[in-house]
Amino acid sequence: MIFTETKLKGVFVIELKRFEDERGFFAQTFSAKEFAEHGLNPPVAECNTSLNLRRGTMRGLHFQSPPYAQAKLVRCTAGAVYDCVIDLRPDSTTFKQWTAVELTAQNYLQLYVPEGFAHGFLTLADASEVFYQVSEVYAPHSAGGVRWNDPTFQIEWPIAVEVINERDASYADFQHDSKERHDTFAR
Repeated sequence: MIFTETKLKGVFVIELKRFEDERGFFAQTFSAKEFAEHGLNPPVAECNTSLNLRRGTMRGLHFQSPPYAQAKLVRCTAGAVYDCVIDLRPDSTTFKQWTAVELTAQNYLQLYVPEGFAHGFLTLADASEVFYQVSEVYAPHSAGGVRWNDPTFQIEWPIAVEVINERDASYADFQHDSKERHDTFAR
């Protein structure tokens, strides 16, 4: 695997090293040893799949607060998504900054998202499927999110959002001076 750090410290785009022959190719998608060598959190507590029927479907932007904060390894296995993360670590030099990468079934890229980030994606094709490996179990009482169009972040989405659930559409504006919000990932 080839690990390329993005402008947000700890967020990596991971390119697969493909070994090709007449059958197709073989590639390793995860190695706890290689992840640890790059300083990434390698444990896998759960694996999840998300099928999104329509282009323009928004999922996110989600996070879990400590002690249930999750690192995620995200890969698109069908279709295409615009995968976005926001740094919510108040002590980070990139606090409130975002980055995004297009993950497709054809480019085989993966995105590693460390704890302390909000994560979400917008589908760019019908029938897009996303596979996640996460470092911590889902804990509803620890789950939160930020709205996809919150003016604090000014995320540039490539297409219009056409499908979104009520929870994701109704997150309050991010209050960067809010004590509660500041403490979310300061622990």
